[in-house]
Amino acid sequence: MNPERLLQNFGRLIDTPDAVPRLRRFILDLAVRGKLVKQNQEDEPAGELLKRIEGEKRLLIKNGTIRAPKSYEQFNETDPLFNLPKYWKWVRLCDVGSIIGGGTPPSKDESCFTEGGKGIAWLTPADLGKHNDLFISHGARDLTETGLATSSAQLMPVGSVLFTIRAPIGYTAIAANKISTNQGFKSVVPYVSESNRYIAVYFKAFASWINSKASGTTFREVSGKIVANLPFPLPPLSEQHRIVAKVDELMKLCDELEATQAKLERRRNRLVTATLYGLNNGDSDSETSERLPFGESARFYFNHLPRLTTRPEHIQQLRQTFLNLAVRGKLVPQDPKDEPAAELCKRIEKEKQHLINAGKIKEQDPQPPIEDGELDYQLPLNWMPTRIGNLLTVIRGASPRPKGDPKYFSSKRTAYHWIKISDIRKHSKDRVLFDTEEFLTEAGMEKSVQLPRGTLIVTNSATIGVPILLGFDGGCIHDGYLAFPYFPESELLKGFFFILFQTLQTYAIKKARGMAQLNLNTGLVRAFPLGLPPLAEQLRIVAKVDELMVLCDEMEKRITTNTTTSRKLLEATLQEAVSGFHQVA
Repeated sequence: MNPERLLQNFGRLIDTPDAVPRLRRFILDLAVRGKLVKQNQEDEPAGELLKRIEGEKRLLIKNGTIRAPKSYEQFNETDPLFNLPKYWKWVRLCDVGSIIGGGTPPSKDESCFTEGGKGIAWLTPADLGKHNDLFISHGARDLTETGLATSSAQLMPVGSVLFTIRAPIGYTAIAANKISTNQGFKSVVPYVSESNRYIAVYFKAFASWINSKASGTTFREVSGKIVANLPFPLPPLSEQHRIVAKVDELMKLCDELEATQAKLERRRNRLVTATLYGLNNGDSDSETSERLPFGESARFYFNHLPRLTTRPEHIQQLRQTFLNLAVRGKLVPQDPKDEPAAELCKRIEKEKQHLINAGKIKEQDPQPPIEDGELDYQLPLNWMPTRIGNLLTVIRGASPRPKGDPKYFSSKRTAYHWIKISDIRKHSKDRVLFDTEEFLTEAGMEKSVQLPRGTLIVTNSATIGVPILLGFDGGCIHDGYLAFPYFPESELLKGFFFILFQTLQTYAIKKARGMAQLNLNTGLVRAFPLGLPPLAEQLRIVAKVDELMVLCDEMEKRITTNTTTSRKLLEATLQEAVSGFHQVA
């Protein structure tokens, strides 16, 4: 397969994650292996080029263009990384150019620096991070003559190849004018200036491998000794020129592919957004005045699911749309025969008063009526506007102190589960929490708040607004949680409220208080406004949401399968190309 055929076939793989970056890396890899362009037996062999390089090196030193290069101890790594074409030769990087470090003058001495473009060009890795072109002339700041004289920075000639060896490793550029750098670089002044473009291709191809040679943990850096001894596949000079030209040509095609990919993705995202907006704002049937579950937007969306849902984030948007529809009365049809939600509220209020009189729960402050505009949708038939505090008891946990005291905290399993945010995060997709990582002693339980099975727990700090149902008795909650013990028909109500809290996360985050860490207090939660459906409709809503979430799970699996298949096809296509590029390119 030649480059043209590869790119023709690549159109089929453009939706593969990281397809274009993978193609760029593949092109660079072929370039430094001698498999991107034809070899020409009339080219001057690399061995002869090395003789020319040595002569140019002596001349540059004599003219004062470069200092006599530092002598580096050669590593004993004699095995080549891969086989090279006939006229190529493995050498060390320091054999083809002088390895130049950088330096920084006293940072607090303002006389050492000036505005970029106004003095002696001087670069930091951050300058290359903001620079997309291969050639660079100046960074954010330049050095003054004083700055250059008081630092170890060296002024390098035009065409020097710049390479960052820390923070981060791998940025590459070519000097468009005389230039210096800070100590985050190990740059190359080519002894034969015409080799600079190929050396830049080499650095880009080998960046990941060079990074693997770095030392350090929190601050990784490649030493000058390693850079100097980097194995360098040296082609004939004429072939270097052909390689650079072909790389430029193919990278331009990659740019076009990337632009096309981005354009298609923007269109798809706009279409997904517009369609989901239509789902969230469906029309009413003018003859029956009954709100349609999905309408035209739904039919369009489900008819084009494979094209509209190609990324995990699309599925997440769809899940959220289903949840939003559910709590707005747009997911299932209303039935005029359902008992109105107002009657359900009366029964809840009666039972709540009974529990207060029996001393089982504390009386909480009454909630104000729902004001106009608090709910951003029109309530469906038989629904009722209310607040969470009117329907549920909102309480907060408590933490035994000091934390970790063996008097309160047990290293072994006990009957008292200690529920933390990490437990919620770990099991949030399961909807029900059946176990915890830590436990309390009986004394610890008495210092916390114990909850019954079936309680809905919602996180109110760190990760805000994540709901989960308690799947066991003896759960003790940390003081960073809100718990909601239920009233009559608890088994029926909890499914709807689980859905409700999944839609209130954005609202919860907006209402949260705190500086270093947001916190959602019980008063804010009690005041959450909602539309309460009839109990019978709640059952239909929960059943439909469960059905649609299964559909979303299946679509996620399809995306994963398609992604895996696409990646395998991409790898196979690239591997096929490897065997043919150097013969027909």
